[in-house]
Amino acid sequence: MDYERFLVRSGQKVRLQRYHPGFTSGYKDKEDAHNKLQQDIELMAALQDKLYASRQCAVLIIFQGIDTSGKDSAIKHVMSGLNPQGVQVSSFKEPSREELSHDFLWRAARALPGRGYIGIFNRSYYEDVLVVRVHRQALAAEGVAAASRSLWKERYQDINNFERHLARSGTHILKFFLHLSRGEQRRRLLERIEDRSKNWKFSASDIQERGYWPRYQHAFEEMLSHTSTESAPWYIIPADHKWFTRVAVADVVVSKLESLKLRYPQLDSRQRAELAQAARVLKNG
Repeated sequence: MDYERFLVRSGQKVRLQRYHPGFTSGYKDKEDAHNKLQQDIELMAALQDKLYASRQCAVLIIFQGIDTSGKDSAIKHVMSGLNPQGVQVSSFKEPSREELSHDFLWRAARALPGRGYIGIFNRSYYEDVLVVRVHRQALAAEGVAAASRSLWKERYQDINNFERHLARSGTHILKFFLHLSRGEQRRRLLERIEDRSKNWKFSASDIQERGYWPRYQHAFEEMLSHTSTESAPWYIIPADHKWFTRVAVADVVVSKLESLKLRYPQLDSRQRAELAQAARVLKNG
């Protein structure tokens, strides 16, 4: 798959209407894409084993997208083959009182993966240039009196600097924006209402937030345009078909892990001698 078609280049001005949320890259349906996804899940598991064993770097995967865009589904299915011992999943919802008493990056910094681990953020510090931008009254809880013209620019700079620091320190960052159409969101929300097994997923706030669709689209475009960098790029993933979202995300993650040239730790001569001695002892009973 030509996953680079989803990549937002550094400095690129993003207009979401240019990206088709129903794109499937030639795959006809879920069954057609099944083998590709399973192959990548197996590859991912093998590469994760090397990452965990070497403990030389970390991988941070960030998912952002409007309500019902499939973030939970992508995490569940794409990461299904990974060893849970080497994965940390963090969800960022409305900040707590303690979190609001710190800078907006603080709660995310506490959840960063250590070397050898894959960290997954279901939403992230980007909420502070998305939800907070759409609902500016939330700034008061952060101790910000009002949104100045420079506020969002400063937050983009803070985020870019934060991610640059992480990259220099050995954390490789992948950021996925799940691009959903308004029509497909409507269908998924109705499904949550009409299917009793999915009623628990529905919240009245989902309908309220849907009323801010144009504002969110603008906030998404600004975020993508100002925070996609060489060290921490954004990928705009079509999200109208969940099965394709999973295939695309898995393809990008595998490509990234392969590019790291991961290897199991190499033993020196002393360690090899110790292994040989241990083998002799075991063979002799």
